[in-house]
Amino acid sequence: MTLELSMTEIERDLAFAVEAARSAGRRALALRHSGRWKAEDMLADIGDQACDGFLQGMLRGRYPDDGVLSEETADSPARLQRSRCWIVDPLDGTREYSQGRHDWGVHVALTIDHRTALAAVGLPTQGLVLWGVSLPGRERGGLDGSEPVELVRGDSPAPAPLRLAVSRSHTPEWTPRFAEVMGVAETVPAGSAGYKVMLLLLGKADLYVHKRGLKEWDTCAPETVARALGWAVCKLRGEEHRYNQQDYRNHELVVCRPALKERVLEALAASGALGAPV
Repeated sequence: MTLELSMTEIERDLAFAVEAARSAGRRALALRHSGRWKAEDMLADIGDQACDGFLQGMLRGRYPDDGVLSEETADSPARLQRSRCWIVDPLDGTREYSQGRHDWGVHVALTIDHRTALAAVGLPTQGLVLWGVSLPGRERGGLDGSEPVELVRGDSPAPAPLRLAVSRSHTPEWTPRFAEVMGVAETVPAGSAGYKVMLLLLGKADLYVHKRGLKEWDTCAPETVARALGWAVCKLRGEEHRYNQQDYRNHELVVCRPALKERVLEALAASGALGAPV
């Protein structure tokens, strides 16, 4: 089905994803700036539900025949019967959002036949939406924002030494060993899996690896945009992800330049990151 998509359909779906991510992000910021909810847990719940309701309305109104998988809406097996499925995370990095931080985002992705197709990742505090089309032979990516920002492609030269995007709240015991094997000189802590992937595309980090705890809505949009810009994305042993699965857990994630992929996979094995498959 992917090869049957016309350029008009691609442009239509991409424009929708960008506008949905941008508009949901603006609503989240407006809620946070209103100051009505002082408690972090309350603001987190309000933001999650408000953005999810907004995105669900847009999707159901525009694409009633497509499947939808969202972190904040009860899952339905009906999506498994659909070739096209939208995978969204209304607030990726809810904790960071509720704490007034900048490292959170909005994910809107379209998958076709279990593969990434196109997506947008909104970074509302920066006024940016990064987008990409990852369909074979039609890959392209870019950025929508008020300020000019040059995105980093996967085929660009890797700096030496490397910078590793890591979680700001927890560090697995194998991470320091992996960083040492890879010759990493700097770790860049941030919340939100999607935000950490965007650090690579914005030139603020060079690789990101994660082992456990992710879901399809955490990884789908960032993976799509990264692939569109020529970055390598896989699991810790090199397998590719499939989306719109019955089990939407999607634990393992590696994002790096293709030229570094084999070295990264070898370093993960040497550092003890693999262990038992998750």
